[in-house]
Amino acid sequence: MNTILIPALAMGAVGIVLGALLAWASKIFSVQVDENAEKISAILPGANCGSCGFAGCSGYASAISSGKAKTNLCNPGGQAVADKIAEIMGISAEAVEPVCAMVMCSGINDASPKKYEYFGPSDCEVVSRLQGGGNKSCSYGCLGFGTCIKKCRYGAISIEDGIAVIDKEKCEGCGECAAACPKHIIKMVPKEYKIHVKCKSCDMGAVMKNTCSAGCIGCKICEKNCPSDAIHVNNNCAEIDYSKCIQCGICAAKCPRKIIVSPEVTKICTEESSL
Repeated sequence: MNTILIPALAMGAVGIVLGALLAWASKIFSVQVDENAEKISAILPGANCGSCGFAGCSGYASAISSGKAKTNLCNPGGQAVADKIAEIMGISAEAVEPVCAMVMCSGINDASPKKYEYFGPSDCEVVSRLQGGGNKSCSYGCLGFGTCIKKCRYGAISIEDGIAVIDKEKCEGCGECAAACPKHIIKMVPKEYKIHVKCKSCDMGAVMKNTCSAGCIGCKICEKNCPSDAIHVNNNCAEIDYSKCIQCGICAAKCPRKIIVSPEVTKICTEESSL
């Protein structure tokens, strides 16, 4: 009888001790559930695009809950999501400034012809590693192989006449195309603004005239005529400070290369050319 009872008691004692150890360990190593982070993560669009500056939607949700991030950084979610986040956190909603991607290049096929014919994978990253930064005359320009298209989940990008073109109405401002572009010519800009410098070349004017007939030559005519000091030539290329720009369109009208785009100026030029 004792030969059965003693081992049974011993096993029971071991079980009790192990159970107590597991209970103790579960308390020591338990992870506190952040309810606010879970609620915020549930209403975020789940794009995991990184436009907020954090590693995915869950990372952004945790940062908001811990007070390390603003509630208005989710571009795909827009104001509706920002309002819901603010409600969860019990704070006033912050305004979301809608942004969209813009391809800062005007070098269509005729403006910046190919240096050589390329036969290989249709991928901008691959082509950009070739001699001279790719097969385009301008080493800064859009290569037109559509890597950005593969990254866009909203169908907002197409290739037209050799360069990427973004549909402003379809773009959700996630920034994945900008991150994927090896030439870094896709820029996130305020969606409400309509005037943009469609060039990112750093070449001097004399060089640009030989590589692209549509590129900025750094003449500073736009800079001299801007009434709000919103445009300056930096590193041989004009750049707009959107916080100062009043969208008057003077820079676009004065630009001799017509690479500063403005719907109003484009309309006037089109009407004049049809006369």
